[in-house]
Amino acid sequence: MDESQEFAMSQMRKSVEKLGTSTENYGDPTMMRFLIARSMDPEKAAKMFVQWRKWRTALVPLGYIPDSEILDELEAKKIYLQGLSKKGGFPIMIVKGSKHYPSKDQLQFKKFVAHILDKTIASSFKGSEIGNEKLIGVLDLKDISYKNVDARALITGFQFLQAYYPERLAKCYILHMPRFFVSVWKMVSRFLEKATLEKILIVSNEDERKEFIGEVGEQVLPEEYGGSSKFIPIQDAVVTPLNH
Repeated sequence: MDESQEFAMSQMRKSVEKLGTSTENYGDPTMMRFLIARSMDPEKAAKMFVQWRKWRTALVPLGYIPDSEILDELEAKKIYLQGLSKKGGFPIMIVKGSKHYPSKDQLQFKKFVAHILDKTIASSFKGSEIGNEKLIGVLDLKDISYKNVDARALITGFQFLQAYYPERLAKCYILHMPRFFVSVWKMVSRFLEKATLEKILIVSNEDERKEFIGEVGEQVLPEEYGGSSKFIPIQDAVVTPLNH
């Protein structure tokens, strides 16, 4: 960390204290994610950090969300946690769009989103403090119908990443996007920040497919994507809960 980054970090911590919140239990990697997300502006980063703390206190009071609170969402077996990518060592989270249906319980769905993001991040944890771990998301739209289309769920997922999981997304691959979904994606894209959009790749040709397999790795990708692994439902993945 250079002098300018150290100064920004110090100013951010002071700003957080002024806003009535403590940074005592959070190391530099965590603070830096918020600074990067707010273009190294200490005051904006401090406000984002405080909002994140308030959000987690309200939605995730235990520090993690137990399976028992999201049973309806887990039952669909639409999220898979596949291990770490070949390049970068990022955990791979696969979303099967054809198994998703719009939720009638929005609070449970929001808890579900926080649960899967927390668990995916924790699966790559190697240090003493959860800090700057990133993830790769794979959104598979194969065989989706109009009944599976849920723009609000997509917006919620990406907005959570932007507001409450800054600098956690390494890359997001979208596979098998049908023509009828293009207009839905254009609408969803309006809610995404430029930095988020730049990390999203819609795989639409053979070269992009090879890049996807090369980056993620055959060992963790299920067979239907050109890999040698099996699908691992996220509820079957053994991960120690961590306070994020």
